[in-house]
Amino acid sequence: MHANFYDVNAQQLADQYLSKSFEEVHAAWAELLPPILNKPNARILDLGAGAGRDSKYLAEQGQANDISIVAVEPAKLLAEIGQQHTQGLNVKWVEDSLPALDVVSRQEVTFDLILLSAVWMHIPKSDRPRAIRKLANLLKPGAKLVISLRHGPSGDERKMHDVSTEELELLAKTVGLSVVDITKRDSDKLGRDTVHWQTVVLQLPDDGSGAFPLIRHIALNDGKSATHKLALMRVLLRIADGHTGAVIRREHSRVILAVGLVALYWCHQYKILIDDHGLYQTPSKSPNMGFMKENGWHELTHRSATDYRIGHLFVGKDAIALHRTLTAAVSNIKNMPCKYITLPNSDVSVFEVESKKVRAKDSLFLDMESLSQWGEFSLPETVWNAFARYACWVEPVLVSEWMKTMQGYQGNKSPKQQLAIASSLDWLEAKRSTEESRKRFDVLRQTQSQQCVWSGKVLKQEFAIDHCMPFARWPNNDLWNLLPSDSKVNGQKSDSLPTARKLKDARSRITDWWQKAWNDDQTDSIRFFAEANIALPGLTTNNTSIDDLFEALELQRGRLKEMQQLREWG
Repeated sequence: MHANFYDVNAQQLADQYLSKSFEEVHAAWAELLPPILNKPNARILDLGAGAGRDSKYLAEQGQANDISIVAVEPAKLLAEIGQQHTQGLNVKWVEDSLPALDVVSRQEVTFDLILLSAVWMHIPKSDRPRAIRKLANLLKPGAKLVISLRHGPSGDERKMHDVSTEELELLAKTVGLSVVDITKRDSDKLGRDTVHWQTVVLQLPDDGSGAFPLIRHIALNDGKSATHKLALMRVLLRIADGHTGAVIRREHSRVILAVGLVALYWCHQYKILIDDHGLYQTPSKSPNMGFMKENGWHELTHRSATDYRIGHLFVGKDAIALHRTLTAAVSNIKNMPCKYITLPNSDVSVFEVESKKVRAKDSLFLDMESLSQWGEFSLPETVWNAFARYACWVEPVLVSEWMKTMQGYQGNKSPKQQLAIASSLDWLEAKRSTEESRKRFDVLRQTQSQQCVWSGKVLKQEFAIDHCMPFARWPNNDLWNLLPSDSKVNGQKSDSLPTARKLKDARSRITDWWQKAWNDDQTDSIRFFAEANIALPGLTTNNTSIDDLFEALELQRGRLKEMQQLREWG
């Protein structure tokens, strides 16, 4: 990274850097420092340490707590000045650079704070995904990554690439980092009119149990001979995030689920990838996977992925084929990813399956009762809680890693397949799933006037179907979550969560819609409650009370607000 320019101009640059204090340069985020500096034996990585101004300050401030600093500087002469400047302090100087960061990575230590001051603009756009991955892997749970962004021209022979907070946010998402702060643009401390600075503070979430780093390790670093591990992690995340009612019980610090539900979502996911998009999921030359049997999976190619969900009924040959498909999927899950996902440096399995034999029948209604026939799946409670709490950070990591894995397979090299990879991992197709509710609304308004659930306004020609819990933040297309709304009101609500007051005020209109649209017909009612009872917290699998359902919806609203800090409307 322009080490030659920095060596040729080392003394001049050092004088320039040292003319300003740490406090002046980093005032925008300095309030986040005390907890790190007050932590005994904390480790800090100063990347692009230059003449050692920041390393010296951090080492001095953390001296009483034995804070250690690793200062990374690729320019030798500049690093020599830095070493003199930090002499006698707990600062170790290393010659290394992004995106590889080989020397630091080999030390296998993680840090409480990583500081990139005036470095990011030197990293070409194509190297940034690798750089952010390296940095994320060097963070302790709960640790912060502080990146200052320089906006404006170089002003000399150094090549500087454009930077933006939007790009950095997207990259952070793919490696499971959350955004703590983005500061406003600030003027240049050296008085250059054309240069402005901004700081982005990122954090590796920490649930205090070690579950989040374990999930990241399995997703990013664990060996993957096929996409099985990623598939299982994604399925469990979607169940934990979308189906709080799926927990059969908790015992010995583990959460017990119906393995049939895990298998159903496994099939749902692979159906989109394999049947819809023709994407290979292993490096081998066969598009077939172990659970895709002639008398099971291949008998169901005419069915869509949206059929593989709670509340759907399969009859006749399709029911028999789905029975066989789920049996094969349970076996595949048990003998492939569950067998090979172990706790770090041990052979103890993270996930366990106790499967049962199930006889194929010519009717299969997909609800908790029927999916429990195949046996049980268990996972540590800490991992389940991390999936539920950090879904919005974990999912982009899994999706990004899965896309990258598929892109590398020989069978997926055609331009059409490469293009399909980006959209193939959408969990649900939003447009199609509101059609059912739209049609039901059109039927009902022929005999009685219909209201917007939020405003009470009578809906004429124009109307929208609103996701009560916002789809962009919590992808759920169940019947109970789709409500008729005035188009203008729907636009105002957008991806926000209704406030507790707004939801309470709309109660009678929402429950009235549920009753008329879905509960007056027995078949619809069975599906309606099957979906709601597994998706919402605190409901029993056989609940048929709309009042209980509404109270569970209020609980879920509070849960989403707390877990995802969603913007509220109303």
